[in-house]
Amino acid sequence: MLSAWRAEPEIAANIVAWQTTPQRPAKVVPIPDGIHPNLLSGLEAQGIHALYSHQRETWEAAIDGKNVVVVTGTASGKTLCYNLPVLDALLNDPQARALYIFPTKALAQDQLNPLNLLARMTGSKGASPSSGKAAFAAVYDGDTPTTLRNAIRTQARVVITNPDMLHMGILPHHTLWVELLRSLRYVVVDELHVYRGVFGSHVANVLRRLRRVCQFYGSMPQFILTSATIANPSELAEQLVEAPVTCVDQDGSARGAQHFLIYNPPVIDRDLGLRRSSLLESVRLANELVSSGIQTILFGRSRRTVELILNYLRQNHPGETMRGYRSGYLPHERREIEMGLRQGSVRAVVATNALELGIDIGGMDASILVGYPGTIAATRQQAGRAGRKNEASLSILVTAPDALDQFLAHHPEYLFDRSPEHALINPNHLVILLDHLRCAAFELPFRQGDGFGTVPAEVVSQYLAFLVESGILHPSGERYFWMADQYPANEISLRSASPDTILLRTGSDEESTTIGKVDIPSAGLLVHPGAIYLHDGQTYHVDTLDLERKTALLTPVEVDYFTEPQGETTVSLLNPINETSALGCTKHLGEIQVTSQITGFRKVRWYTHENLGIGRIELPPSTLQTVGYWLALSDETVETLKANGLWKNAPNDYGPDWPRIRDLVRQRDQFRCQICGSLEVGRSFHVHHKVPIRQFASIEQANRLENLITLCPTCHQRAELAVKMRSGLAGLGYALGQLAPIFLMCDRRDLGVHTDPQSSLSEGKPTVILYDLIPAGIGFSERLFEIHDELLLRGYELVAECPCQDGCPSCIGPAGEQGEGGKPESLAILSVLTGRPLPRRSMDRQD
Repeated sequence: MLSAWRAEPEIAANIVAWQTTPQRPAKVVPIPDGIHPNLLSGLEAQGIHALYSHQRETWEAAIDGKNVVVVTGTASGKTLCYNLPVLDALLNDPQARALYIFPTKALAQDQLNPLNLLARMTGSKGASPSSGKAAFAAVYDGDTPTTLRNAIRTQARVVITNPDMLHMGILPHHTLWVELLRSLRYVVVDELHVYRGVFGSHVANVLRRLRRVCQFYGSMPQFILTSATIANPSELAEQLVEAPVTCVDQDGSARGAQHFLIYNPPVIDRDLGLRRSSLLESVRLANELVSSGIQTILFGRSRRTVELILNYLRQNHPGETMRGYRSGYLPHERREIEMGLRQGSVRAVVATNALELGIDIGGMDASILVGYPGTIAATRQQAGRAGRKNEASLSILVTAPDALDQFLAHHPEYLFDRSPEHALINPNHLVILLDHLRCAAFELPFRQGDGFGTVPAEVVSQYLAFLVESGILHPSGERYFWMADQYPANEISLRSASPDTILLRTGSDEESTTIGKVDIPSAGLLVHPGAIYLHDGQTYHVDTLDLERKTALLTPVEVDYFTEPQGETTVSLLNPINETSALGCTKHLGEIQVTSQITGFRKVRWYTHENLGIGRIELPPSTLQTVGYWLALSDETVETLKANGLWKNAPNDYGPDWPRIRDLVRQRDQFRCQICGSLEVGRSFHVHHKVPIRQFASIEQANRLENLITLCPTCHQRAELAVKMRSGLAGLGYALGQLAPIFLMCDRRDLGVHTDPQSSLSEGKPTVILYDLIPAGIGFSERLFEIHDELLLRGYELVAECPCQDGCPSCIGPAGEQGEGGKPESLAILSVLTGRPLPRRSMDRQD
């Protein structure tokens, strides 16, 4: 297949980078002499007569009483790294227990059977779940039957759970878990790299609470952590467990040759900078792989991408089994898909990052990444899902047309040569720490002088005083006792701002079937009324969304389009933090409030992406209090741009006769919106120029009645989106928002971007705002404030190097369907802010 692609011009011409990692033999060492005889027999029964070098190194560190973090590749045998010392300890001490923590239910279930199999081979005692008694190892999560829970608490030697269940189901009820907690010898934390940002900051506090309760019962467990490749595994592990950690990062496992390709879809319109769809090009490559008998996994960046690709693949391969895999699928569906992948009956699977983690799906032959996943670590993890021990494997990153992907297509060294990201957490984040101090106080009273993990006692006392003032705690003697009625852990989600979900149902209210679920923050985007929702290749029309009852009613339909939500955002200042002068602007950092509202949606035809129309919806606005970084252009910068004819952000001058013309148009249109038909009530509707003012030689031509139409505010906003002239300021915001994640080492979905030509954040000056999409922020905006100069310089390079004429998705974003771009203006702003000269071709274009 690779030889054929090298010889095929239509494919070879688009491969901008091809890196081959040669085959690597295994580095094996003897099984240690001190291992328990029964465990040695169990290993030999599974055909294991030697260990990889990193497995032996982990064993030795654990036996020496050290906390360990293991950082090796996918399918490198990390499971045995922790199972060996755990089983050895449990065989030597009949009272010893272990707790395994996995980030997802799927991973927990995936580990259960292999662990129990090895335990049985060692002669370890345990019953089957059907007996009503706990097996040697048992999963304890939200799906665990009630009839088994007590047996698991008292009998299971290894309890397998997830951070959410530890947070809500175990620690608040620690008196039911005495047998586990007082004899807890090991805690295993798998997939360490997942615990970053808000989720990681929460989990660090959950582990603080676990250690606090263990200390109360007299135990001090060791930690063994595993991770995919990240830049700071030791630092992250030590932040999570708040203790020294030994890092094992020399991978001794065998690996076949690995081919990694960066495939940049060809340009189909150079002036507009339009490329072929990365989604359709990925389908094209996957079709060739599947037709050649190569089992393939495709990773999409969103649920919608997954379902669209799945639909296309099924149309092209009606006789093959193709499946999707993402959050929202029910547990039995996911188990069935995993089994099909291991057995080989599923020839291709299209997944979100839900399959990025180490779930056993066998050895895939090829992986296709449909767009950059957002981090180097995630890219390597997804690519690593392809590859059997000694056989060649293929991974392809098909770059999207957006700025970040195109930056990587033109600078592949950032992907190949740059170290993976630093995983950032902030366990002492004000809101997160307060939440977990509440939970900890519910679990055990605080004493005066108590710290909380590494949080000193004087800081904890300030939080406790606040909780006393709030009526949540009651001081008595030297202790603080829980007084509130509510159960605090149940109100705190480790993963999102809302613990609630929307159930997706089909059928009537009386006889409905649940097909999946979405979280509350995503509901307005995915299942608003009128949306087309895709699930396992089937399309559904969303009939109703009931936010109070937390349900959405869907009807299966056959349509040739999907929907994209549209909305509006406003930003207001809550509290300034820092302000500094910079070249051509001032840079700011502050606490802000972002108010967003979904107001409508577009219908987009499959394949062609033709706009089939718009729909109007009314959903309540959502607010986010967070931290933002913004740059405000100086008056001198604006004057310089105006003098060169490179400023289009000034408010339109509608002419002195505009009030009369505006009233005349509204009377002609009978005070009705000419799109949706709604009638003015109290507030005057807008009058819209069908062809933008700037495309006319004079204001008199622009203000001709036939060019004017009455629109309600909502329809006016949609019309502006359709004919929008992308301004230089909007282009600057697009470029910086696309580039920021690669310097922050975060996912692009962690940041919001907003531009305002007259922002209230900076006394009416033109402003670009980047903000944390996380309540109270997590530190991204602070970092952007620090790297302001580097971010702008890279933005300048991105826009200057792009071959398009007037803006495209690869640099400053495309113009509207009937509008014009703002590349010369965006590049001019970046030139002033970086002190760089304006490229000659942009000056020529202006002339």
